[in-house]
Amino acid sequence: MRALPRLATACLALTLAGPASADDTREVGYVNTAITNLGLTRSHRVAVERFDDPEVRGVSCYISQARTGGFSGMLGVAEDPARFALTCAATGPVELLPGARRGERGEQVFESSTSLFFKETRVHRFIDEERQTVVYLAWSTRLVDGSPFNAVAVVPLR
Repeated sequence: MRALPRLATACLALTLAGPASADDTREVGYVNTAITNLGLTRSHRVAVERFDDPEVRGVSCYISQARTGGFSGMLGVAEDPARFALTCAATGPVELLPGARRGERGEQVFESSTSLFFKETRVHRFIDEERQTVVYLAWSTRLVDGSPFNAVAVVPLR
């Protein structure tokens, strides 16, 4: 009986420590890029979202992504194109928390689903100790052949 509360606590801790998801982001705004179905359905658009890095205080990142409209976009079954841009800015004193992973593989800090199955936009954080900067890399996953699309943003630790 004692194992169940421990398991629930562990699951909650893993959930809270994970990368920012769509629930942790705020849509700042969007622009329509093409009207679909004579305006009867949601248009194709580029949306701008903001997320904060959970392990680096004082940093907010903004990612713009293409979003597919039409009936499939309204139903949530469309595959969004792997097109995005990323910028991150110091919004206060920048403080690297002790839990921030270092190393060549970095740490995932954001993910957003871009299709019903197996495609996401992710953002990884890397620490460049030599230059005292935090480097963010946005990239797109694909099930079979991956994707070359990516974007980089850098924030100084000073």
